[in-house]
Amino acid sequence: MSKIKELGLGIIGFGGFGLFAAQHFLQTPNVKLIGIAGSQREEATKAANRFGATHFDTIDELLDQPDLDIVYIATPPFLHYEQSMQALRAGKHVICEKPLAMNAEQGHEMVSFAESKGLLMVTNLMQRYNPMFERVKKLIDKKILGEFLHGYFENYAGDEGLSPQHWFWDRELSGGIFIEHGVHFFDMFAGWLGEGRVEAAQVCKREGSDLEDQVNATVRYGDALVNFYHGFTQVGRMDRQEMRLLFERGDVTLQEWVPTRAVIRGLVDEAGTRALMDLFPGSILDITANYGGKDRAARGRNKDFEIAQQVQISYGFDHQKMHLYGELLRQMFIDQTSAIRYPETHRKITEQNGLVSLLTAVDADRLARS
Repeated sequence: MSKIKELGLGIIGFGGFGLFAAQHFLQTPNVKLIGIAGSQREEATKAANRFGATHFDTIDELLDQPDLDIVYIATPPFLHYEQSMQALRAGKHVICEKPLAMNAEQGHEMVSFAESKGLLMVTNLMQRYNPMFERVKKLIDKKILGEFLHGYFENYAGDEGLSPQHWFWDRELSGGIFIEHGVHFFDMFAGWLGEGRVEAAQVCKREGSDLEDQVNATVRYGDALVNFYHGFTQVGRMDRQEMRLLFERGDVTLQEWVPTRAVIRGLVDEAGTRALMDLFPGSILDITANYGGKDRAARGRNKDFEIAQQVQISYGFDHQKMHLYGELLRQMFIDQTSAIRYPETHRKITEQNGLVSLLTAVDADRLARS
């Protein structure tokens, strides 16, 4: 049996999240950190020492290492295109933080070039590795609560750590909120519902300034509309997120931007209760009402159906968000490195995810300014 090749990892940019991600990536067997570049922070040198790697002065020096196979880019968005192309031209696979690029032209070029060279050019949209993503996907596809009708994502994000001079607020550096931040959630709903089309979008500026701190978009998926709101306006301790999916006979509410907790409310028959409990194992089932006789008949949207109970199911309230976040990073990295070794491997996240989510964000950004 042949020995599995050790893959050399290089990291460009090493802020707090770069370190967080590296610690999870390097738990993957047969992966070694070769070096770090693109960061002048003292912490980067300490981290390189911790992992037995080199802190290179330049990106070119890192890319020149013969045992380097894959590069993880954790720099601000305006650097993603240049640094990714630099790594791809050096023959290295790339995993890049979101967004893929700053505009559609860059995104298309990056993905096309990587494809022509047989290389990965993956955006770290790790949400699809969340078991909650799969549970909601099955809920939609199996129509346990009927057809999907509407959804929303509300992001009440903290701006306490974002000074007015932070690159996040500069559209030339970040691309704006839709592009820098919204791609995660455009991709999540596209995974559930198929590719969407932006119908409308708006942007709000902070009073007395050009600083854009709130955006909103409406995206159509088939015949259903989903609203996406992002506001960077909160004291850090009030940072919170909620998304809801409405069905014909109930709804699902998810909390946190990496969803760990779900509350499912619905009208179901006996088979429906069982299906929900199987889909959300270990959850708490509360019975709001029982129905018998003629009360089992119900009607909505000109459809007749039979119900036995009105239920509320609470799931995942004992899960730790940061622990789950780390697990998603590990799973994403394992998935991508498996594809390097075995190119026929099916990946949950491919180059198209990063590109399509970017194109949706670009459309939303354009419409907000039209």
